[in-house]
Amino acid sequence: MKCGFVTIIGRPNVGKSTLLNQILGQKIVITTDKAQTTRKRIKGIYTDERGQIIFIDTPGVHRPLNKLGEYLLDETKVAVPDADLILFLVDASEPAGKGDKWIAENLLNDCSTNIILIMNKIDKVKNLQKLEENLMSYKLLFDKNIQILRVSAKTGKNKNDLVSNIFRALPKGEKLYPDDIVTEENMRSVAEEIIREKILLHTKEEIPHSVAIKVSKYEEKEDIDRIYADIYCETKSQKIILIGKNGSMLKTIGTEARKELEEITEKKVYLELNVKVEKDWRKNDRLLKEFGYTQED
Repeated sequence: MKCGFVTIIGRPNVGKSTLLNQILGQKIVITTDKAQTTRKRIKGIYTDERGQIIFIDTPGVHRPLNKLGEYLLDETKVAVPDADLILFLVDASEPAGKGDKWIAENLLNDCSTNIILIMNKIDKVKNLQKLEENLMSYKLLFDKNIQILRVSAKTGKNKNDLVSNIFRALPKGEKLYPDDIVTEENMRSVAEEIIREKILLHTKEEIPHSVAIKVSKYEEKEDIDRIYADIYCETKSQKIILIGKNGSMLKTIGTEARKELEEITEKKVYLELNVKVEKDWRKNDRLLKEFGYTQED
């Protein structure tokens, strides 16, 4: 039996969370087309008769612009050394860029852990010659030979082949989690992420990056869960947008989040949202810690 830790890294928006959800067969990580959708390391646990893969999904790697950005980069850095295998996910429809080069030079080339280069989004590439040219640009980032696989996180193409290759690369070991566990995330964290996802989907420009969610109270009962959450932004103008005319935006966010939480909990959910302003919270160590953006072992 095989068991081990697999870290997924890559630039923002290359499909890391989509790939993990696809492999697990259910949504455990929120996904949008905006950078910084994933802000924390999240464990996804895949189990079958061959053993167990503990995936670590990480924030997209980019140059930090504030303390939150530094935290996001650190979340990826700490996930690399302890991994049994690293999946470096790239966008097959584009040649290697500065971000990919930075990851290879600063995180991977001096790493002794086995690496699989995952060419994602092959469903977007119709020109095979272009695909090969892009592939070569990624191979040139490395000063060593690495395994290369092509997948589509969106459609699931070659997903099974990827899982088989991961198992082959993992060490022998007993399972660390029960067979029916797919994540360590608790419902409070899940609720915060789902609320943030709905904000990401319905807002634009700076607002998606300026928002933090904190569940102040979670009351779990047999027939209903009552969730009280605060949405933090950085300016009064952002607060006005998040609330919307006559509360329309906040109602949309709340309704969509509540419906998804009801699907997960399989019971009624009461969700109460409030919008608060915390100026420059992304630069404030105390607030970052309060919102859960602190390093954990």
